Amino acid sequence: MDFLPMPEPLRRAIHQLVSEAVANCQEVLRYTEPDQAHTWQRMTLYRATDAADTMNMVALLIAAYCERTGMDPERLRSYLQVGQQELRSVGPQEEDHSHVAGLLGAAISDEAAQAPGNRMRHRRGQGQAEQAKSLEDDPQRLFTEACLHGLKAKLCDDVDSLDSYLPPQVARLARKVAEVLEVPELAAP
Repeated sequence: MDFLPMPEPLRRAIHQLVSEAVANCQEVLRYTEPDQAHTWQRMTLYRATDAADTMNMVALLIAAYCERTGMDPERLRSYLQVGQQELRSVGPQEEDHSHVAGLLGAAISDEAAQAPGNRMRHRRGQGQAEQAKSLEDDPQRLFTEACLHGLKAKLCDDVDSLDSYLPPQVARLARKVAEVLEVPELAAP
């Protein structure tokens, strides 16, 4: 196996696509805020699927390069984790409904409980709902959200907007993040 670095054009394309996906993830978080009640369903789905599609593009771009350079097809399939692929086009499945039921404190039917995947996702939802009741938020999650919001606010030159729609602890941290960031200057053509 060759241990050559990734070609620079591929590396730059991947960085651009990942940046785009992260921006979409930030918007998913933004549209979960209470002031977005009128549009959260539409916009969280748009931006979540945009982020997923962009990251899928990243994986397939890397896979195409690997194919081009002669990677064994079985190894490539293994690296792509094709068994984990879920198609959105079929819509939410029974496991997804079980997860939502757990989040909302609802039971699942006896029939649904027969499938181990449904029981596992229901328990995961219950655990997440229990965690949501806690006044303590996960510091890593708060920091991640603050970084995303702070970066977006800085890039849009709208740091003051952070106070208007975020929980206070996230807004304070996002403002700190934005304050230390410098917007990169584009090189002259």
